[in-house]
Amino acid sequence: MQLGLVGLGRMGGNMRERLRAAGHEVVGFDRDPDLSDVTDLRGLVQRLAAPRAIWVMVPAAVTDATIDDLAGLLDEGDIVIDGGNSRFTDDGPRAERLAERGLGYLDVGVSGGIWGREGGYGLMVGGSEEHVGRLMPIFDALKPASEFGFVHAGPVGAGHYAKMVHNGIEYGLMQAYAEGYELLTKSELVTNVPGVFKSWRDGTVVRSWLLDLLDRALDEDPELAGLRAWADDTGEGRWTVDEAVRLAVPLHVITAALFARFASREDASPALKAVAALRNQFGGHATHKN
Repeated sequence: MQLGLVGLGRMGGNMRERLRAAGHEVVGFDRDPDLSDVTDLRGLVQRLAAPRAIWVMVPAAVTDATIDDLAGLLDEGDIVIDGGNSRFTDDGPRAERLAERGLGYLDVGVSGGIWGREGGYGLMVGGSEEHVGRLMPIFDALKPASEFGFVHAGPVGAGHYAKMVHNGIEYGLMQAYAEGYELLTKSELVTNVPGVFKSWRDGTVVRSWLLDLLDRALDEDPELAGLRAWADDTGEGRWTVDEAVRLAVPLHVITAALFARFASREDASPALKAVAALRNQFGGHATHKN
């Protein structure tokens, strides 16, 4: 299948390579000419046969402008896919604007970070059955090889909503591991903190990929001495808490984890060093060095 891909950064570039390895033709555009297959969006559209499908993987702040620029170049029957971390409330109005031009729209929450090229990406899709069906060869190539890793979550907006909640849960899981790490480092009895985390990686109920990544970070820096205890947030945790307030759902753990990130910017904490290390391990997010 043929696919246009706009945005070839940490995620988009690896997605292009995974799709090509599966036999799909991917034409990519990026503002960095060293990464791009074409010089501009017009060139991207011209390289694709109608009906086209173009996947947008750019920061949320420029997603609307990018999609609006694309819409003026596309033909009726083409589909735009937003795979970035857009807020779900943007999807409905965006889909309506595109529908006025006869264009389809899918919103896709994508998880897998910088590791997805090899292991596959978790995909949460919002949109119509018709449009999802057309893109299934692409979704099948991007998802993990197992039976899991893909869901058609509902209509437009559902994909980004599911990803928002996924990221809220991620906040809570990371904070729990991080607080356990801090408690171990303060103990008078435990002398091998990295070894404890290694022992948890198999045969325990707390084993997970995040635990594997924290173990990897401790292999690189056993005391996380090179990191500042500063953990950024990219919005999804805040949006999750906003929805919890709107729907009166008590999100104790996720809310506390979000507030802990705010606190990290005021006071050094071993736990927040662990959160910062985890964000870097799974997503390649920048860290603040000492």
